[in-house]
Amino acid sequence: MNIKSKSILAGTSLLAAIALSACGQSDASEALSNESITIGVTGGPHQQIAEEVKKLAAEDGLELDIKVFNDYNTPNAALAEGSLDVNSYQTLSFLELQKADKGYKIDEVFKTVAFPMGLYSDKLTDIDELKEGDKVAVPNDPANELRALRLYETAGLITLKEGLTDKATKRDIAENPLNLEFIELEASQLPTQLPEVALAAINTNFAMGAGLSINEDALFHEDTVDNPYPNYVVVRTDNKEDEVVETLKSYYHSDEIRTFIEETFNGSIVPAF
Repeated sequence: MNIKSKSILAGTSLLAAIALSACGQSDASEALSNESITIGVTGGPHQQIAEEVKKLAAEDGLELDIKVFNDYNTPNAALAEGSLDVNSYQTLSFLELQKADKGYKIDEVFKTVAFPMGLYSDKLTDIDELKEGDKVAVPNDPANELRALRLYETAGLITLKEGLTDKATKRDIAENPLNLEFIELEASQLPTQLPEVALAAINTNFAMGAGLSINEDALFHEDTVDNPYPNYVVVRTDNKEDEVVETLKSYYHSDEIRTFIEETFNGSIVPAF
C-alpha cells in the first residue's frame, strides 16, 4: 500500500469515527421513549422503590428496565453517555459536585425520598456522655462530610466556619469545645468501625444495612420532615422536558408509593414530595 493510499484510508477512518461519534451524541439527546425507559438505581431502598414504580408503570404500558449499581459514580457516567435514560439515587449536592468535576450535562427533575443522617454509638446512650478528646467519625467523601459536620454542629458539639462549600472538611471546624478527634472514613465502612469511635455520623442506607434504625438507635439525627437533603431523579439536560419524565414523576409521587415508603422503611427513609 503506498503512502497516498494510507493517507486516504486514515482520512476515511477518521471521518467514520467522527460520524459514529456524532450518531452517538444524537441518539443520547433524542426524546426518551414513552413505552420503555432504562433507570439506574443503587441497590437497597432506591431499588425497592423503583420496583414498586415499575409495577405502576406497567399498568399503563410503560416498561421500566431497572439497572442496579453498587457505587455512586457509575450511574451518572452511564446516564451521561446514554446507556441509562434516568437515574435515581443522589442528593443535589452530590450531583452538582459530579457535574463540576466531570462536566456531565445532566440535571435533576424531581425529588423522591430523603435519607436522614444520624449520629450513632456503640458506647454512649446520650450525646452528653461524650468526653474530652473522644474520637468521632464522619464520611470522607465531599458533600457528605460537610453534611455530617453540620449534624455535629446542630447537635451543639462544634461550630463551623461561615461560607463553607460542599468540599469542606474537618479543617473547617471553627470551635471544638471538647477537642473531639474527627476521624474521616469511607461512608460504607462507618457501621463496621462504630466500635472504634465514640460516635459516628452514618448515612441511613449504610445504617440500615447494619441493622440500625434512625428512630430507635440514633442518638441524634437530621429532621425527618422537610429534610434538607432530598434525593432526586436525574436525566440528561436535553431530556428534562420529555413527556415520559412527567409520567415517571406521577408514579414516584403517587399515594401508592408514599404508602409503600412509609410502611416499608418506618421513618428511616421518608417521602420528599
